[in-house]
Formats: sequence, structure tokens, C-alpha cells
Amino acid sequence: MAGEERIAVYGAGAVGAYVGGYMTRDGRDVTLIDPWDVHVKLMRDPGLKLSGLTEPENFQVKCNAVLDADLPPPGQIGPFDVIFICVKSFDTEAAAKRMKPYLVEDGFMVSLQNGINEGTIAGVVGKDKTMGCIASAISVSMWEPGAVRRNVKLGGKEHIVFRAGELDGSVTPRARRIAEILSSIDSAKVTETLMGERWSKLIVNCMRNPISAASGMASNACDTDDHIRRLGIRIGAEAIQVAMAEGYPLEKILGMPPEQILAAGQGDADAMAACDKKLLDDRAKRSDEQRPSMAQDMVKGRPTEIDFINGFVVRSAETHGIAVPANAGIVAAIKAIEAGTMTPSPEVIADI
Repeated sequence: MAGEERIAVYGAGAVGAYVGGYMTRDGRDVTLIDPWDVHVKLMRDPGLKLSGLTEPENFQVKCNAVLDADLPPPGQIGPFDVIFICVKSFDTEAAAKRMKPYLVEDGFMVSLQNGINEGTIAGVVGKDKTMGCIASAISVSMWEPGAVRRNVKLGGKEHIVFRAGELDGSVTPRARRIAEILSSIDSAKVTETLMGERWSKLIVNCMRNPISAASGMASNACDTDDHIRRLGIRIGAEAIQVAMAEGYPLEKILGMPPEQILAAGQGDADAMAACDKKLLDDRAKRSDEQRPSMAQDMVKGRPTEIDFINGFVVRSAETHGIAVPANAGIVAAIKAIEAGTMTPSPEVIADI
């Protein structure tokens, strides 16, 4: 049964529109806010088209969508009990400031983003009004306005997709409520180790996003190429080393124990063979067209989140005196492409 809370989704891109569309279908009071006028119009009428790998995931739903530029002042819309922040990491602070006046007194914001942005949101609205939620291995894409496709199968009991949590790891009624709301979309839980979950997801993004973006290849093609697949493993191993230095407990990374990826990146042949097998086997779980969000942004000519993904690892590594040449190399490659001095191709990352 739909709850009584008023919900806003700020940033109705692939993830924001995906969760907002399901919540709308569930009968929840949800407002989707986005700056793309054509997308907003289509979400209203004829409705947001959602699709996936199974028939129940394919449906269309008319959404209460508002163009960001036309958002009425506080008092004329909202206030909202829950605001999901679903923008790119570089827009997090502006988004939190934009939506702060629209929160009810005891309301809160939920970072449903890549990267580690809870601290930025807390800096605007306070820690007591900030929660986080990881969307793990969700792989959604939006190649046209008004339509979002999920490119991997539902997690179900095999893989918990949504992990909602408080910054301090406490299990609160509101954390349970967010997990409950999202559980109608896919499997969900309350996590007591939000930052560990965040780092785990960050490491996945470090391994998957930039190599697809820089090479110009879809994920399955990246995994088929020996050098590119193993570059991803080395990138992950470096990021795992930094996360461990930060002291956060890690989940499995792409279904693999972090210690296995770390060992592979440090030259353990048996560990590398196990990582190779897992990544090659996992190609069957996704469509050959699937590209992670950074690769989608690259194709669309949009700025990437490289500074908030691999760049975040590089900056964190510096504080611990840890060398992360693979992460630094992929950051440089993405920035060269964004600057227009290189174009995406396997050759761009051949020497990393």
C-alpha cells in the first residue's frame, strides 16, 4: 500500500526516472523534477516508458513531472518529506541548495547517486537530514527522452540492489521506510555500513565506467579484451587498497571477494585467473549493448563524473601515500578525451 509521504526525485535521468516511474506506478505521491523540457513533457504524456529483460518490467506510466526552470516557489509545491537526489556528482551541492527550501521540517534527502556525496548534502541540510542509498548493479540507461531501459536482470534474492542507510550506520524507521518503498522495484535492505557499501559501489564504478568510456566499447566487449579486462581489475585492486586504508568494510565487488581482486592486481596468477573467469562468465547477464553511465555520457558529449569516481580514489590515495597509477592513468585518458585531444578507442588505454 502506498505511503502518505510526499516524495520528490530531483534529477530524473536514468536512475531518477527509473525509481520515480515505479513509485508513480505504485500510487505514491511523487514529483519528478528535471531540466530537460522534452523529457519532462513525455513523462507527463503519453508517459514514461520503462523496459527491461522480462515482460513485467515493460510498461508506461504518466508521471507528475515538473521542469526545473518552472518549479514553483516553496509553498506552491511540496513541501516534501523525502527528496531523492539523483543528479551527477558535480551537481550535488547545487541540487541540495535548490531543494532545501522544499523539505518539511523533519524531512530528509537521500543520495541515490554514483560517488560518495552524502557529506556534500549534509553540508547543506545537516547530517540529520541526510541519508544514502546505493543502487547496486542496476545498469539503467536513457538514450532518448521519456524512456529508460534496464540492461541487466532483476537482482531478486541473488543480489540486493537497493541498500539504504544512515550515515552513522544506525537502523532507523526512516531507513526501513526507504528500503520498503524501493523494494517494490527490486530487492532492498537497510545497510549498517553505508560508507563501506558506498566504497564497494565506487570501486565497481571505477572498474567499469572509465574503461568503457575511454575505449568506446560496450561492457561485454571490454570484458572480452584481455588487456582492457585486466586493466579494470588493476584499477579495482588499487581502489580496494585505498578503501582498506580508509578503514571501511567492503562488500563483494562484482560478485568477487575484494581480497581476490586485490591479489590479482598485485600479481597473483591464480587470483587473476579467477577474476578473469568471473568477468567473462558475467557477460551472459547483460545485453551486448550495455554501457555504464560514464560511457553513455561520453557518447552524448556530456561531462563525465571522472573526478568523483577514479579521481576520488586518486585524491584519497594521496592522503595515505598509496600509488594508484592505473586510476591516475584512466583519469588522464578521460580528461584528454573531454578536452578533445583524443577520441575514444582501445588505443587510448593500451599503455595504462
